[in-house]
Amino acid sequence: MLNELVSIIVPVYNAEKFITETIDCVRAQTYSEWELLLVEDCSRDGSADRIENYIKEKCDTRVKLIRQPFNQGAAKARNRGVQEAAGRYIAYLDADDLWPPEKLEKELAFMQEKGAAFAFTGYEFADERGIGTGKIVHVPETLNYRQALSNTTIFTTTVMFDTDKISKDLLEMPEIKSEDTALWWKVLKNGYIAYGLNENLARYRRAGRSLSSNKLEALRRIWNLYRKGEGMSLLESAWHFCAWAVRAVRRRL
Repeated sequence: MLNELVSIIVPVYNAEKFITETIDCVRAQTYSEWELLLVEDCSRDGSADRIENYIKEKCDTRVKLIRQPFNQGAAKARNRGVQEAAGRYIAYLDADDLWPPEKLEKELAFMQEKGAAFAFTGYEFADERGIGTGKIVHVPETLNYRQALSNTTIFTTTVMFDTDKISKDLLEMPEIKSEDTALWWKVLKNGYIAYGLNENLARYRRAGRSLSSNKLEALRRIWNLYRKGEGMSLLESAWHFCAWAVRAVRRRL
């Protein structure tokens, strides 16, 4: 097993209700060489105090609070985390999602086996309590740029990058809605391949995500990625959009 540091980046905004459980799932990992960068984006709730108290209580120096000077959104929070990361590997985790204890260990071993610069895994939808619903999203063995345009199964909380193979500059998330998908496309467009580990190694807590639960807004975001982010023609955008919509519906049935 690789003995390399993994920097886990978590953008935190109004996550007081879930953040303790999320930190706990990281501290329960079977792979212990990690740092957890909690980028606090000027929450209006008690998220920052909750994190500070947690760090004082647990005395775990691997858990670190980074404060943004003002609210700038998830993309800039993740970018700040990448800038301050000390690890060779970058992993993303959202503030209300969860990992099983073996997530890091299995994904790192998978990346080493494949020689991958970019990896992602399967995941399970969960309710507001973080309990899995039994609906598991399976992932393909690999995705290139053209395939990923209509197959958006890459879920942020499952992604890991090797910065020995991909520069941090390339990992800067664009300031556009659905910034995570835009980043995957940017990386893949630069010739990288995303390797999928088809195991359920994350739980996606769907409740309370106003942006994700707003179906019309989700449709607009994806459409704008094709038209504005990728600069596609109307016809090409419509083709990929329809393919994306079919797969998105299948994942949720």
